Amino acid sequence: MSAPLLELENIAKYYGNIIALTGVTTSVNAGEVTCVLGDNGAGKSTFIKTLAGVHQPTEGTIKMNGEVVKFDSPRASLDAGIATVYQDLALVPLMSVWRNFFMGSEPTRSLGPLSWIDKSSAKEIAKAEMAKMGIDIRDTEQPVGTMSGGERQSVAIARAVYFGAKVLILDEPTSALGVKQSGVVLKYITAARDRGLGVIFITHNPHHAYPVGDRFMILNRGRSMGNFAKSEIPRDELVRMMAGGAELDQLTHELESSGADG
Repeated sequence: MSAPLLELENIAKYYGNIIALTGVTTSVNAGEVTCVLGDNGAGKSTFIKTLAGVHQPTEGTIKMNGEVVKFDSPRASLDAGIATVYQDLALVPLMSVWRNFFMGSEPTRSLGPLSWIDKSSAKEIAKAEMAKMGIDIRDTEQPVGTMSGGERQSVAIARAVYFGAKVLILDEPTSALGVKQSGVVLKYITAARDRGLGVIFITHNPHHAYPVGDRFMILNRGRSMGNFAKSEIPRDELVRMMAGGAELDQLTHELESSGADG
């Protein structure tokens, strides 16, 4: 069996005495979705930034295709094939779809010492790549700001795929969206998975994670509460762990006890 596309072994990140992450172990395979779940303050942002090369882990090992790697900058992570799509998407609302798709890496044509952007090729490529993600863009001159939240996500995802991402990290892509648009984004996630990428889906919503996930890791206050294949954890158990089921049971017990005492 081939090595996972990406492996994390006992990753920890400390800021002095503050533990941002500890004991984080998981893997990402090509053509699979690994969901990283946690509420606010769980350590999801630190996890993302560690893989994206913004922070270096204090402890632990990161491997790609079985080889130990170190990302000392976001460029090093990107060059290794890890693309991160943050919540703010890094899109320019007033710029067109094709401009946002290429963002400084446009195809060019040249004649002697002169060179210029090949707009027709750029538009064709953007349209074709968006179509592969399941979205039909009628006019690539359309400003991104006029698109729905789900469609904007598709631009960012298609861009990462086109520029050679092997691992795609999606930071809470459904958090600000309604039910229908969230469903659209989940389709894009499965489209990226079906094209052979290893997808890391960061979310606080187990109901969004479970339908598309192949593996689940739950973070709570910087600590991993478990790393499960889909066959190892039913949806109800994932929801219970995310909702702090044990803590709610304890709180209910304490409230009942205090009521009885009164």
